[in-house]
Amino acid sequence: MSENAPRRRMSGIGRVLVIVYAIMALAATGRSFVQIVSEFDEAPLAYALSAAAAAVYILATLALIFSGSAIWYRIAWVAIVFELVGVLVVGTLSILDPALFQHPTVWSLFGNGYLFVPLVLPFFGLWWLWAHRSVPASAPLPEPVR
Repeated sequence: MSENAPRRRMSGIGRVLVIVYAIMALAATGRSFVQIVSEFDEAPLAYALSAAAAAVYILATLALIFSGSAIWYRIAWVAIVFELVGVLVVGTLSILDPALFQHPTVWSLFGNGYLFVPLVLPFFGLWWLWAHRSVPASAPLPEPVR
């Protein structure tokens, strides 16, 4: 591969990252669906947050898959930053005020029900996006070599 050729985003670690995000999307979606259908009235905040986490994981998965496009790359950044803020805020609140989260969510206690993957995953996602950033669309194209 030449020096000027773009690096493939969906190889190696990028592919593993997408798979982990897809697994988290499926797990969070399944969990929130069961929680909302069977016992939503018991903990509406917790179960709504699980559904929000599921939506974020789905969006992040799609955005990472299509991150070769400038718009999807930006969507990936927004989704993963939102995910990071969500897990930090919900994780902190679930420790400081356990009454808010008497029923577990994907992000409560920093994702301990998922082996803390929700806490670690956004850091890897943001690192990967940073490491695979592309030239902004507004940047001028280099002159061809003659």
